[in-house]
Amino acid sequence: MCLSHSRFLPEHLLRVLGMGMTFNISQLTPETFLLTGLPGLEAIYPWLAIPFCSMYLVALVGNSLILLVIHGSPPLHQPMYLFLAMLAFSELGVSASTLPTVISIFLFNSNEINFDACLFQMFSIHSFSIMESAVLLAMSVDRFIAIYSPLRYATILTLPRIARTGIAIGLKSVVVMFPLPFLLRRLPFCGHNTLSHSYCLHSDLIQLPCGNTRPNSILGLCIVTSTFGLDSLLIVISYGLILHTVLGIASGEGRRKALNTCVSHICAVLVYYVPMIGVAMVHRFVKHAAPAVRLLLANVYLLVPPVVNPIVYSIKTKQIRHGLIQMLFQKKCH
Repeated sequence: MCLSHSRFLPEHLLRVLGMGMTFNISQLTPETFLLTGLPGLEAIYPWLAIPFCSMYLVALVGNSLILLVIHGSPPLHQPMYLFLAMLAFSELGVSASTLPTVISIFLFNSNEINFDACLFQMFSIHSFSIMESAVLLAMSVDRFIAIYSPLRYATILTLPRIARTGIAIGLKSVVVMFPLPFLLRRLPFCGHNTLSHSYCLHSDLIQLPCGNTRPNSILGLCIVTSTFGLDSLLIVISYGLILHTVLGIASGEGRRKALNTCVSHICAVLVYYVPMIGVAMVHRFVKHAAPAVRLLLANVYLLVPPVVNPIVYSIKTKQIRHGLIQMLFQKKCH
């Protein structure tokens, strides 16, 4: 029996495969994984590195500025802006998690990543993505309370309550992802070590082992359903309630003002979920698409929200815009 064809075998059988040789899990675990950039476009990697580096720069600088403005402006220590700070933090985390491997591929043509580093990157990407989704849900609830019960808004969303919400989101993001690296580590890979993205994802890694991956698959499905699936459903429900409340406002001006407070958040939700759904649809239904196209979409979709959201909030939110101008002006004065 050949190792390369021994998928889904029990661990004790993998120890005594062919030619009297004895293997254990550590021997069947690759030291490194090979990441995939954009097949067929290797010659223009240095040129592709320019837009990727530019997007990462915008994402890192933009979200850092949002955090600095909110931290340094006491008038912005309000629920809406504190949730925005959490969103900026999670997007910084996603960008920082994918940056090392994406840049190393396109700038240095280096596509190897250590086994443990790959598991850590997978954990970081998914944890910060789960955090981002949960923060978007919290922001939709914030907008509903602000529109439905504006007089009680400050008493419902107190600073201690927001702090507890942020801690709960952070803990949830870490706890739900915590078992997956350990479940992957116990599996034999039988020499399979080529991934199909520029960074490590659980859905990609789970395709490589030659042991029983059912526990990983079941847990992964439960995580996706209970985080992204549930969050998106509750966001839709929140906006259904917001729309119902807005339609009950007598004046047209009041309805316009109420909806205007949601514009930035609606953009953030669309920017987060539309690329994710688009990538899933391309992988599912557009089988004839070139691998480079699918991989380019997969690379871009994680970068779009961190790049676009700081720009949207800076343009659409007057307080953030004024805070940025004031901070930059003060630095120039000093």
